[in-house]
Amino acid sequence: MNTEIDVEINGAVQIIRLNRPDVLNSFNRSMALALQGQLDAARHNAQIRAVLITGNGKAFCAGQDLAEAIDDSGPGIEKIVVEHYNPIITKLRHMEKPVVCAVNGVAAGAGANIALACDIVIASENASFIQAFSKIGLIPDSGGTFFLPRLIGQQRALALMMLGDKVSAQEALQMGMLYKVAPADQLMADALGIAQKVASMPTKALAYTKQLVYMSATNTLEKQLEAEAEFQVNAAASYDYNEGVSAFLEKRAPVFKGE
Repeated sequence: MNTEIDVEINGAVQIIRLNRPDVLNSFNRSMALALQGQLDAARHNAQIRAVLITGNGKAFCAGQDLAEAIDDSGPGIEKIVVEHYNPIITKLRHMEKPVVCAVNGVAAGAGANIALACDIVIASENASFIQAFSKIGLIPDSGGTFFLPRLIGQQRALALMMLGDKVSAQEALQMGMLYKVAPADQLMADALGIAQKVASMPTKALAYTKQLVYMSATNTLEKQLEAEAEFQVNAAASYDYNEGVSAFLEKRAPVFKGE
C-alpha cells in the first residue's frame, strides 16, 4: 500500500493528504500515480460527494522532487509532465464533484498549480505560492500558464512566472487566486466545513456549474448560452431539483442526494 498519500473518509468527503513531509511533499512518480488513483477512486465512488486535498507537515507541496528529475534512471522530464502532472490536472478539472484545496504551507512549482486547479482554494495565513520554474530554467507546467493568467491577469501572471516571487496567502487572496485565508490552526476545520457543506448540496448541479465555468474559458458568449440552456434542462431533470422545489414549497430543509 502506498503511504505517500494518506486518505480518510469523513462522511461524504474524501480527504486526500500529500504525505512526503520530509521533502515538503514534493512529488515523485509513485506519489503522483497514487494521487491519480485516489482521484479516480473518489470520482467513481457514489458515496463520495466532495474531495478535500491538503498536505501533511509544514508544506502543501514543493512541486517536483528534483532528485528524481535529474536521476538518469528516473522517468525523465517528458514522462514527469505527461504521465504525472497532466493527468492529475485533468482529473481535478473533470471530477464531477467539488474539489476543495486546503493549502497548509508553501505551494511551489507544480504544487502551486495543482492547488489552483482545484475548485475552491482556502489557504493558511502561513501559506505561500511560488512559480519556481524560472529559478531552474523551466517553464510553468501543470496548467500554470492556463490557470494563473485567467485568475490574476496576464501582466501579474507573467511577472510572477518570470521573477519567481514568493506570494503570501494574503497577497494571493487580494490578487484573486484564493477563496479565503484562514488562521493556521483553523485551516482544516474551515476547509472540512466547506467540503462538508458542498457535499450536502445538489452536487449534480454543482458539477454542471463547474463544467460550465471551465468551458467559459474557451467558449463564445453564444456557445456559453447554448451550453447553459442544455445543462439547465439536465439539472431540472434531477432528483435534487424536484427535492429542492418541494422543500421550498413545503417550507422545510431539503435533503439532496446528488442525483
